[in-house]
Amino acid sequence: MPRLLIAGLSGGSGKTVVTMGLLLLLRRAGIEARAFKKGPDYIDPAWLTWASGYPARNLDAFLMGTDTVRASFAKYAVHDGVNVIEGNRGLFDGVDAAGTYSSAALAESLNAPIVLVLDATKMTRTAAALVLGCQTIDPKAAIRGVILNNVNGRRHEDVLRESIESTCSVPILGSLPRLEDNPLPERHLGLVPPEEHDGTDAMERRLAEWMKDRVDLDALLAMARGAGQVEVRAGDRRRLPDARGLRIGYLRDAAFNFYYPENLEELERAGADLVSVSVLDAAKLPEGLHALYIGGGFPETHAREIAANGSFLESLRRACTGGLPVYAECGGLMLLARSLSWKGNSYRMADVLPVDVEACARPQGHGYCELRVDTENPFFAAGKHLRGHEFHYSRITEGPAKVNSACAVMRGTGCFAKRDGLLIHNVMAVYAHLHALATPEWAQGMITAARAFELMTDSRGHTPESKSAPTA
Repeated sequence: MPRLLIAGLSGGSGKTVVTMGLLLLLRRAGIEARAFKKGPDYIDPAWLTWASGYPARNLDAFLMGTDTVRASFAKYAVHDGVNVIEGNRGLFDGVDAAGTYSSAALAESLNAPIVLVLDATKMTRTAAALVLGCQTIDPKAAIRGVILNNVNGRRHEDVLRESIESTCSVPILGSLPRLEDNPLPERHLGLVPPEEHDGTDAMERRLAEWMKDRVDLDALLAMARGAGQVEVRAGDRRRLPDARGLRIGYLRDAAFNFYYPENLEELERAGADLVSVSVLDAAKLPEGLHALYIGGGFPETHAREIAANGSFLESLRRACTGGLPVYAECGGLMLLARSLSWKGNSYRMADVLPVDVEACARPQGHGYCELRVDTENPFFAAGKHLRGHEFHYSRITEGPAKVNSACAVMRGTGCFAKRDGLLIHNVMAVYAHLHALATPEWAQGMITAARAFELMTDSRGHTPESKSAPTA
């Protein structure tokens, strides 16, 4: 499994665009590539998926454990090609001062050589000090090369190259000029996702041209192919309930696209029929669903279009009040609220949850989270400990006292007052994002709830009032 990890000294160093450019160069050279992203993220993997042509996978030892990370990498890695792993934040940044669960730790667990992307803006020999510091703080970190970013001409490159190679004994494998007029625009949650980006064909040509003849592709290939073996422990995949005959819907469009591929794949592995539907285009929910999964995304930037689709919102509200099991994450919670406020305007949402939400200019919850389930709900057993992550700019402004919640927040922010998982009917809406490989109980809960709903419905697909789940 030829592999390398692209790391940086900090967020914003350029490792995402460099990783994308490298994947595009590999594809143009006829070399099959797979992409992986360290840590919890949706938008960067979406761009890595676009660049590689295959679903990018997240590798997160905090959520999944090291054995699951190795097994997932081995499952999805290409054996006759190159596997490119993008780190996150700085090389040694983790959950604590020791850098636990950092990109460096991931590289060590996968025995992956590290290529350091270094933003060389307004520095020369200091760049060598930064690389040497990385080598010194953890001699086990396999830093095998450096790609210089934001280089200001040939003279600047020459001084940087001589300083780093003579001081640190690692080769410069690329030297990239500043990429003017960033083709990857950003907004409040980071990069604009591919679903909303105009002109991806032009961007592909631009990135490939920016990287072409400026990185040593042969050296990178040799490095990846020279990586040592990965120790993968064989383990039993968690057995799932039989989902054959179940139709599970999920919202998928420009407003809702935050889904880990494994979450959907686990439902399919159990035999469920997945039904994709767009809140922006569909007039109503499809008939005959046994459960609905609403992931995160950007409902705030599409709030006007969502509010205008009154027939869909009404069908969603009726399905929820009729007992359809609905699991909603972050943006899904916002969709199920009474209203969503964004940049001074208020928009009507599905009015399932008796709360109003506001999308703010700054994060309201950001980072790993841990929940303890302490209230009966359709998806998780009481006492279950959940590890996930949250990254939401919205907050609940009105109504939290009117709705029950399923989870105590042990780490993180949640919905309000250290609680997460709003409950009403058969709906559970959380700010936490869960990964199915980290929390196998998620897929189990979705299938179990869907099967119970199927048994509750009559032959016409209507839920008898007497069997509806209690409201909060």
